[in-house]
Amino acid sequence: MARGARIVGLAAAAGLALSACSVGEGVDLAGAGELDTDDYLRVAIAGEPDQLDPHNTSAYFSFQILENVYDTLVEPDENLEMQPALAESWEVSEDQLSWTFRLREDVVFHDGSPFTAEDVVYSYDRIIDEQLANAYRLSAVEDVVAVDEHTVRIDVSQPTPALLAAIGGYKGMAIVEQQNVESGDVQLDPVGTGPFEVAGNTAGTAVTLRANDDYWGEGPHVPGVVYRFISEGSTALADLTAGEVHWTDSIPPQRVNSLRQNPDVEVAGVPSTDYWYVTMNQARPPFDSPEARLAVARAIDREAIAQVTWYGNATINQTAVPETSVWYHEYAPFEQDPERARQLAESSGLAGETIDLMVTNEYPETVTAAQVIAANLSDIGVSTNIRTLDFATWLDEQAQGNFDMLLLGWLGNVDVNDYYYNQHHSEGSNNAQGYSNPEVDRLLEAGRTETDPDARKELYDRAAEQIVDDASYVYLYNPDVVQAWAPELQGYEARPDRAIRFKDVRLEEDTE
Repeated sequence: MARGARIVGLAAAAGLALSACSVGEGVDLAGAGELDTDDYLRVAIAGEPDQLDPHNTSAYFSFQILENVYDTLVEPDENLEMQPALAESWEVSEDQLSWTFRLREDVVFHDGSPFTAEDVVYSYDRIIDEQLANAYRLSAVEDVVAVDEHTVRIDVSQPTPALLAAIGGYKGMAIVEQQNVESGDVQLDPVGTGPFEVAGNTAGTAVTLRANDDYWGEGPHVPGVVYRFISEGSTALADLTAGEVHWTDSIPPQRVNSLRQNPDVEVAGVPSTDYWYVTMNQARPPFDSPEARLAVARAIDREAIAQVTWYGNATINQTAVPETSVWYHEYAPFEQDPERARQLAESSGLAGETIDLMVTNEYPETVTAAQVIAANLSDIGVSTNIRTLDFATWLDEQAQGNFDMLLLGWLGNVDVNDYYYNQHHSEGSNNAQGYSNPEVDRLLEAGRTETDPDARKELYDRAAEQIVDDASYVYLYNPDVVQAWAPELQGYEARPDRAIRFKDVRLEEDTE
């Protein structure tokens, strides 16, 4: 799932559609068996990374690990505001077309080679030149120049207020080492500058990280981290309560409330930047009619969907941006109204039809939600054929336009542009539903270049309202980030963008 921007997009995310959560084949590195990991932090994640190249993977399970291996020039703090990371400072030219970053001089990669401006140039050029999945994040970039060993300049074609979020919003924009990439080792044995380095793994079972003694920042305060892949949430929770692992986010939603009553477990639930939605194929009748899409928007019961999927651990929302974001805009025009929905269904030709609703069994919540939606549509005279696919097939069918309706989510968005442009601009790279509204295009284009924050928010507020009114997406809810850990794990904070950071944590026995 688009953590990137996740779902990928969640998240991400990219934007990370939920392809950022896809589960892939395991990686296999040597050496983990030789480590003494008794004092390591042990965590349970729900799946195995497909690879460890941050520029090529879109799997959230990969980024759960890579968050601690790589750095970006800037990175979001707990409030999702961009802070220095590999760049100590930056300035923007008066015409807003050049960003100059001063880099830290005390940084080395895990193999001991120095980090310089050329590494930044190589990393961003690689993404752009090879047209990797995140190339759209650098679409405004005209050139990346190493001014000197510790200064890099990014020239853009137009004012780009979202540039910091684009290059620092998630580790898919990490700074990589050229030799590590060109050797091909980056896929299995990545070399970053982050607080931990990959020490090995056992395919299908675990990845092990070792503390980077030469890390440029504070921490880490644990000697290493062992990631275990435990897809069954009840097993992960049993291991947590038994002391076999210290942390997990593999938690069945129905177990969250009871878990909060356990005095031996710390539980965090924070509103996420993810959103879940239904969309309809506007290249096909009857969903080429706004009335047909609005019939769906009026028919569905969001509260029931959130309850059966997340057991209440979600916030109903009719726009993409969650309430906790500075970009939130309160706009919720749709009450469930079966009578009005039935009228719209009849006038648009939707009534009496059998609609294909595409979901994926890799995200069981989509299957569960689809059952509620099918019941809601049945009430207005519409039959639903729920088509459950593996995620790879789901993605292919979406790309081919072989669907009437689909249900999924995006995750890990930081800047408001990430929530709307690629999904709803006529030329958006993730506009699989085929939405096109010239006024929305104009607003989204203006929002990309407007540098006044208040004026920019106004543009996106107006775009969001039109997107909702046109039912390009029918938004459902923003789920909570729910994570649990043992009391001896100190200093951990759950984040709304689902970035899992362990550089600041301590185990009680390791407290200095």
